[in-house]
Amino acid sequence: MITHTNTAPWADTHFADICRSPLPRGLREQARGMSWDGFLAAFGHSAGPLRLGQWECTDVARPSSRLGPQVRNYQATLAVGDRITMSRASASGPIAALTAMLYERGIALEMLNFHQLQMGRDTVTFIRGTDGVGDQWAMAWAEDATQSALRAMVACANRLTTR
Repeated sequence: MITHTNTAPWADTHFADICRSPLPRGLREQARGMSWDGFLAAFGHSAGPLRLGQWECTDVARPSSRLGPQVRNYQATLAVGDRITMSRASASGPIAALTAMLYERGIALEMLNFHQLQMGRDTVTFIRGTDGVGDQWAMAWAEDATQSALRAMVACANRLTTR
């Protein structure tokens, strides 16, 4: 979910003027000339059947003295429609873990493009994902880079299921 909802000061501002870094290719063309409100409506948090509640890596205290990638254990509260469940996955990182959790619930999401930009203290994540039938761009904004990425994945999955 995008935390910056007070759009009045930026209502007539183009997104490219707010985001000083170039948008990812593909998204840049679609966003050209869009207002901030228009950009948020098109690519930001979208209503849909999927919601992500609590998220955590359950073994953060594990020593990381080994070199190389290590599998971590993740846990999340996921809601799909009216059904709320606790999901668990072991993966090399949070994005891979959420992908596995979604797949277990019948939601296919393959990441085609992934971009993160710093905007002050916040991280903005842009992703383009596919369900094997179509593709959609989505974005999310959070102080924490992991939360920004997870929220963008949820937004993308919702955009794919409601198109």
